[in-house]
Parts: sequence; structure tokens; C-alpha cells
Amino acid sequence: MSTLSFLMVLLVALLHLGFLVLEMFLWDKPTGRKVFRLTAEQAAATKVLAANQGLYNGFLAAGLVWGLVMSEPSIQGFFLACVAVAGIFGAATVNKRIFVVQALPALVALAVLLSRSPIA
Repeated sequence: MSTLSFLMVLLVALLHLGFLVLEMFLWDKPTGRKVFRLTAEQAAATKVLAANQGLYNGFLAAGLVWGLVMSEPSIQGFFLACVAVAGIFGAATVNKRIFVVQALPALVALAVLLSRSPIA
């Protein structure tokens, strides 16, 4: 695995850890409301849903870290593909910005990973 592949996968994992923090712990705080452009009422009404979403982002990050620790491109590729699909779906159904923030980094990391080490 190349250093670039490692760093790209790590970046996506760190992004998803950040999403976990935002969605599980900061959703109804000023920072979370600003990032997600929510009113206090909207944040309060959707807090439990956001926490669930944050947990899923944590699982994606854990899978990516697992792939890095195991130095296993197939695990990394699987979780990057999951992130990309989730980002594309989010962009299609919620907000186009999700593609840039979530799907695009995962797709770039997947392209780098595939160019450096073919997944068996």
C-alpha cells in the first residue's frame, strides 16, 4: 500500500469520525446547527435521527480504520465504496453538498487505492 493510499483512506475515516461527533454530540448545539443549517426547533425534532446517522458514520470510519490496521485493500475498498454510495444517495435525496463532502473524497480515495494495489 502506498503512502498516498493510506493517507486518502485515513482522511475519509477522519471525515466520518467528524461526522459522528457533529451528528451525535453537536447536532443541537450552535456548531451543529450552523453546519447543518438548522433552527433550534429543527435540531431538537431530529436529534435522535441524527445520532443514529452519526453512529452509522462511526461504523464506516471503524471499517476504514480496520482496513488500514490490517493493511487490507479489499476491506478499505469495500468501506470506501459504502461511503461513496451513501454520499451519492445523500446528494440525490437530501443535499447536493453531500456529494462533495462525502462521496467525492471516498471516490478519489478508492481510485487511488485501486491504482496502487488491485483489490483481489
